[in-house]
Amino acid sequence: MRIISGQYGGRRFEAPRNLQARPTTDIAKEGLFNILNNRMDFEGIRALDLFGGTGSISFELLSRGANHVTCVELGRQQQQFILKTATELHIGHELQLVRGDVFRYIKSQTAVNADGIFDFIFADPPYALPDLPSLPGLILDGNLLKGDGLFILEHGKDNDFSAVPGFIEMRNYGAVHFSFFARVL
Repeated sequence: MRIISGQYGGRRFEAPRNLQARPTTDIAKEGLFNILNNRMDFEGIRALDLFGGTGSISFELLSRGANHVTCVELGRQQQQFILKTATELHIGHELQLVRGDVFRYIKSQTAVNADGIFDFIFADPPYALPDLPSLPGLILDGNLLKGDGLFILEHGKDNDFSAVPGFIEMRNYGAVHFSFFARVL
């Protein structure tokens, strides 16, 4: 895992071989953040990283100036790796690590927030996750995203979200596909 740019840019971290995560490839992550650099200013944003895995996206966001990132990850090994990496980078309260089920987390946050709390939401679920197609609706209808915020869903080639209200575009980097969404106000 490599942090591409920002305060921690160039830092590399070796995830344990037995870590059950499929991190976003460096090429795909670099392409994604090149697009995002032209769409948003990371300085001071609040972000949500769902299915955090290695924490790669969370650390990239913090490196680029995000004020706060909430990272939701169910796996104990993944969570331990994220905490270890955060400690090595001297990251404290800027990163909130939530160990739990993403769908339960979304439901719990939806119930208490009416105006959206995150400027940016990224989700990298397992590509074979049966509930993957429901994520855009849950995020966009659940008011987790601010009115001018951006939601990106990483997925495989077998998913097409172009008919989902709020869909903006899809970009692909080999087997990695990113669908971009905004709230429909």
